[in-house]
Amino acid sequence: MQDRSATTLFPEMSELESGTAGSTTAAPLADRMRPRTLGEFVGQEHLVGQGRVLRRLIESGGTLPSLILWGPPGTGKTTLARLLAERTEARFVALSAVFSGVKDLRAAIAEARLDRQRSRRTILFIDEIHRFNKAQQDALLPAVENGTVTLIGATTENPSFEVTSALLSRTRVLVLNPLGQDEVETILRRALADAERGLGSLNPELSDQLITRLAHSSGGDARMALAALDAAVAATQPDELGRRSITADTMIEALGRAQFAYDKGGEEHYNLASALIKSLRNSDVNAALYWLARMIEGGADPIFIARRLCILASEDIGLADPQAMVQAAAAADITKLIGLPEALFPLAQATIYLASAPKSNAVLRAYSAAQSDAAETAREPVPLHLRNAATSLMKNLGYGKDYRYVHSDAEAKEEMSCLPEKLKGKVYYEGDQPQRTPRYPEKDKK
Repeated sequence: MQDRSATTLFPEMSELESGTAGSTTAAPLADRMRPRTLGEFVGQEHLVGQGRVLRRLIESGGTLPSLILWGPPGTGKTTLARLLAERTEARFVALSAVFSGVKDLRAAIAEARLDRQRSRRTILFIDEIHRFNKAQQDALLPAVENGTVTLIGATTENPSFEVTSALLSRTRVLVLNPLGQDEVETILRRALADAERGLGSLNPELSDQLITRLAHSSGGDARMALAALDAAVAATQPDELGRRSITADTMIEALGRAQFAYDKGGEEHYNLASALIKSLRNSDVNAALYWLARMIEGGADPIFIARRLCILASEDIGLADPQAMVQAAAAADITKLIGLPEALFPLAQATIYLASAPKSNAVLRAYSAAQSDAAETAREPVPLHLRNAATSLMKNLGYGKDYRYVHSDAEAKEEMSCLPEKLKGKVYYEGDQPQRTPRYPEKDKK
């Protein structure tokens, strides 16, 4: 009988994952360097460190609960699933939610049911499980519920929003973190040194500085880092001694110039966002446009940029120019509608407008002062004249008594206090006069 300890419903995927498509080197470097033991696994110490949950599950070889592994790309979700299957001696069936449907699920479950009759467990691994719709996820429920399969789902999206509550209640969610720079460096150095599965036989030479830059630019994604390294080595011709000296230009070309320069998920992402906001606040149009371009060309989420512009429009401009919020909100709506690359135009337009607009933080100061008093007087009762007398009892208790209707009593605005007694006369907002930004500033100067 054919050994089915590790199988998939997609033969072409199986060949790549196992490295049997042609020669061993036909598989991507990330697949060839996939850890074969827990000792080779790098990162996720909170899950696989000594005494941690996954290490206990892997080392015990006992009953494994159904799991959802949630984390960014290239952090080890598939590898952990395979290690769990090997240690529990379960048959590993891999499906991709991108290619699979209910028919594929039913076929996998039917086969798992037969294996269960032979006292063999099945781990059903579903990559990108968030891409399954409700009907597809519901098709998994009976098999997970009765133990026909142990489900391990991998997702880059928040399971709370992308996985049905019924399926979540039958699984345990484990969160994987982006790999640290040192961890990615460790993985890269292993690939460079390994002559059997890695690149060692090609005699690549990279400076420590270049390896560090590549690890930093990967954003914690080991797969991205290995793919770039593989491409850079392949693109470099060996010298007369067979050595391949990798240059920074070659590495940049392999990874993609924008991705190499800008880590979308790390500290540099927030540094660039901070530079954009502070340039806008300082009314420096040119600097604001520069930092905007750095973010867009670097691959930043345009919705993230739009949100930041909306915040600044109120926080740093406010009623000094009420149109600022309108411009920012319109840019955000259009960005959601059309996406990049066209969204760069409304984002640039809003950036120029916000940088040119008069600045005021009066709204921020007003709310901060009110917030402070609200915290200190949280038990201060609402004045009786401001309460709604919804019942006769409330009216008898004085609710609404002495309330003055400003539309028929013009003096009520000045004579009736709407603050608690302890705060009577307190001023939070000192006022901004709405201003209009000149449409043609250079012409107006003339």
